[in-house]
This record gives sequence, C-alpha cells and structure tokens, in this order.
Amino acid sequence: MKTINLFLAAVLFCLSGCSSNKTNQTSGDKMEDINIAGITVKTIDGEDRALSEYNGKVLLIVNTASECGNTPQYEGLEAIYKKYKEQGFEVLGFPSNDFGEQEPGTNEEIKEFCSTNYNITFPLFDKVKVLGDDKAPLYAELTKMEPAGEVKWNFEKFLVDKNGNVVKRIGNKVQPESEEVTEAIETELAK
Repeated sequence: MKTINLFLAAVLFCLSGCSSNKTNQTSGDKMEDINIAGITVKTIDGEDRALSEYNGKVLLIVNTASECGNTPQYEGLEAIYKKYKEQGFEVLGFPSNDFGEQEPGTNEEIKEFCSTNYNITFPLFDKVKVLGDDKAPLYAELTKMEPAGEVKWNFEKFLVDKNGNVVKRIGNKVQPESEEVTEAIETELAK
C-alpha cells in the first residue's frame, strides 16, 4: 500500500510539474513570437516608419475604413488616444479597403476625411491589405495572435505592449472606450 501511494504521488508530481511547464512555455513562446518591432510601415504621407520607434509605448493598432458602419469608432479611438497619450499610449490607424470596398479613397482623401469629420490626431498610415496572401507584413504578424486567423472586419484592434509584443486581439464591434479596451490599455501602461 505504501509503495502504491509513493508511486501515485510521484506520478502526480511529475504530471503537475510537466503540464504546468509545458503550458507556461507554450503561452510564453506564442507571445514572444508575435513581435512587430522589426516591421517598417509607411505613414499616410508616404514616409517610412519603423515600428521600433514606438518601443516603450503601448499601441492599439486598428484597421480603419471611412464608409463603414463602424466608422464612428474613430471618435472613441481619438478619445482614448487623448486620454492615455501622455502616459505612453498610441493609436495607429491603418486604412484598408478589404471589406466591402468601404475605404475607396486615396491617402490624401482619407486624411482629409479623418481630420474634417473626427478631428483625428493619432497617426494614420498608408492604406494596406489586411487579408489574403498579399496582406501587409504587419497584418501577417498581427493575425498570428490567438485566435489566429484573418481580420474579420473593419476596426479590429490589436493591443501591443511596450516591447512590441502583441498581447490582445479585440473584435471590431468592441467600442474603443469600452471597459474591455480601457482596462487592457491601463494594465499594459502600468507594467
């Protein structure tokens, strides 16, 4: 009986130790593998911008569109940008025409629309593909975030920590000023 108890204790100890190490390693590897700091993008004015320039800041990366039912989210994005900017937070908007051709304008037209209608002051970038084999390198990396897969619609959000690691994927229907988004931002800013 004593031998069986010792054997069971040893098996349980091994199983609990092995499974927790495996879980930590797997989740840790996934987070470290999804890092955007090495990617260069173009601003809406056509200038190259290395995302490593944002190291030390928390980022919310959003694919945007001017003719979408979610377009009013620009207002919430600007509000959280203003609220948290001084704490080291940036919103990065990437216009895309991939969903229902709801971003047909040129970069200049998009910039004008955002300025005129929503007084956007957060950085906007060159219109990009977020779907398919020819998606922008940034979105190829972002869409590895669990649940992995293509962006579902305009205004899907990706939260990036101060080291360039993608830490949260947030659906397109979630409002920028929602508790889910603001709590996630505040958590990352506090680190």
